[in-house]
Amino acid sequence: MKNGIFKASVVGALLGITASGCSTASREKTDPQMPLLLGETLLADDSVHVNAHGGMIMEKDGVFYWYGEHRGDGTPGSMQQGVSLYTSSDLRNWKNRGIVLQLLDSVGHPLELGCKIERPKVVYNPTTGKYVMWFHHELKDRGYAAAQAGVAVADTPEGPFEFIRSARVNPGVYPENLSEEDRNAAWDPEMEWWSEPWYGQLRQGSFVKRDLDGGQMARDMTIYVDKDGRAYHIYSSEDNLTLQIAELDPTYTDHTGRYIRVAPGGHNEAPTLMEHDGTYWMITSGCTGWAPNAARLLRADSIMGEWTQLDVNPARGEGAETTFDTQGTYIMKIGDSFTFMADRWNPENLGDSRHVWIPVKFDESGNPYLEMPVDTETVTAEP
Repeated sequence: MKNGIFKASVVGALLGITASGCSTASREKTDPQMPLLLGETLLADDSVHVNAHGGMIMEKDGVFYWYGEHRGDGTPGSMQQGVSLYTSSDLRNWKNRGIVLQLLDSVGHPLELGCKIERPKVVYNPTTGKYVMWFHHELKDRGYAAAQAGVAVADTPEGPFEFIRSARVNPGVYPENLSEEDRNAAWDPEMEWWSEPWYGQLRQGSFVKRDLDGGQMARDMTIYVDKDGRAYHIYSSEDNLTLQIAELDPTYTDHTGRYIRVAPGGHNEAPTLMEHDGTYWMITSGCTGWAPNAARLLRADSIMGEWTQLDVNPARGEGAETTFDTQGTYIMKIGDSFTFMADRWNPENLGDSRHVWIPVKFDESGNPYLEMPVDTETVTAEP
């Protein structure tokens, strides 16, 4: 989903970051201090606002790699160029490394200019030594009908990434947590949407069955590598009505055929995932077009286990009803601390959408929550 704006949430000097995006204080690499980004302009070394949206940050050998959607500036003819990369040694000063997965001026190619690449995520595969990028991919001139997952690889985190394929997920395979009874249940594709009987057959997998032969839809997404090294693709599916979690193979470049449905009919997208003290947590958003909405919170004891959507908004305080005018894209872990990375979307100029990073805190019950910090607060990750 692409959320809208917004009140202009600008904090003057935040944690030593000047208006030019340069740090006013040095920091030891062994003691990473998480900056707060609260929607201000963030200038890279080229004096241009960081154009990396819906993305994530990966750390490798003391360097932070920020991958994201390169978006147009809203002027006529301006369009997405691909996936951009910025690098930093301190999470404050960012160098523009250019486009690492380039859209092509090649008619008929899956990555033809005019297609959409959204929510790119990159993970390192220790077995192959490759850097693997997954992304939500929509084909040119098809709106959001293709709903495919794309994958590309590179030998180094700087790329360039080589496109492998784009397709829907796990064709011909039922999810593990759809019972045999539900698999065999009849469904009526002409039933009136949003009616209670329609929701009933949705929960029984009507959309799974509809898409079974061609594969499951895959839109807003993230990638998560668990402690045992297994990787998972988490994505909004079934016309954004249901989340799915699909296991990746040992190379991280394909699916194994194992997947589950999460919160059928819950209308969740923008999944972000973390594990804390043995519990897996997912913070998602609702589906309201460009308009921001209240975040949702889900939990499970294992990533492929039973997920429960809690009746609670993880955001707290003023602005919680719109998740502080943002939509989440990734939960970054530095040391023992987690940071909720989010976009404050500007649909009139997507390249100028602002970045908001909020620390994830945990209450006395161990539940995570988000609270917009004051501009004098510092957040230091555990070394």
